[in-house]
Amino acid sequence: MGESTHTTGVLERIQLEALVSIKAYIPEDAMTASLLGTERTGHGVRIRDDGLIVTIGYLINEAEDIWVTTEDGLSSAAYVVGNDFRSGLALIKPTLPLPGPTIPIAATDELKVGDAVVIAASTDSEPQTVEAQILARQEFAGRWEYLLEEAIFSAPPHPSWSGAALVNLQGELCAIGSLVIQGFEIRGDQRTVNMSVPVQTLASAIDEICEHGRRLEPPRPWLGVLVHDEDDELTVVGVYRDCPADVAGLRPGDIIVRVGNHEVYGLGHFYRTMWSTGPAGTEIPITVLRDTTRHELLIASVERMAHLRKGTVQ
Repeated sequence: MGESTHTTGVLERIQLEALVSIKAYIPEDAMTASLLGTERTGHGVRIRDDGLIVTIGYLINEAEDIWVTTEDGLSSAAYVVGNDFRSGLALIKPTLPLPGPTIPIAATDELKVGDAVVIAASTDSEPQTVEAQILARQEFAGRWEYLLEEAIFSAPPHPSWSGAALVNLQGELCAIGSLVIQGFEIRGDQRTVNMSVPVQTLASAIDEICEHGRRLEPPRPWLGVLVHDEDDELTVVGVYRDCPADVAGLRPGDIIVRVGNHEVYGLGHFYRTMWSTGPAGTEIPITVLRDTTRHELLIASVERMAHLRKGTVQ
């Protein structure tokens, strides 16, 4: 990585040996296999001396085998401590001790647009680092019933972003890489960017998740639907088989127009409206437009984990 006036010396403050690579194997009949694949590779960051690793959750969803490899080539099977669907992050641990340094989590989430950061990930040879700049901090809504109030968008993108560490100039962990997005519009320009999940969305719940395997707050209702948002028109593009949306008769091509008595516009508004009806188990009344005809559906929501394989959770 070349030097810049912003990041000169920062690499000396980053514990790159705390980066690990992750490989996960998922059964072919797992719910997420068709979308995310059965072999997933990515990265994680050791954040505690007991070996606790934070990574992006989709890497290990429904995994029956997880392997972690350190920078010096040591490997161990790993298990899921907790998968936090609210943030999209997950915590895992190796089954055998893999000693090494940690990267401390930033005490506060103070990154601003324009700030310089380093994005780093473990590779087969040596850590790959990219100097980047924060381009935006804004809401991100994913079609898979996922919402971040304030995701971090940075460029240039890291070529191996899944689970990569976004680190500030003090060497502290601020976010975990989730996606690469092409055509992201920023001040009239279109850029290719990384979207990263702020670790602060998880930080206050780490002890709770380590003890109980999840947050103790009531889980949000989940329907099992994939929704595409274009110009605030919400089109169903996928329905997981045997999930609540499927059982209720929701179909690909349906356009969601109302939740209860509330018209919905945009994915973020749809999710907030749906989640405001109550916890998982709540019946969600949804109005859809299907071939110009309105249909009223009552969907008996569940907790997302109820339809995911438990994998190697311990």
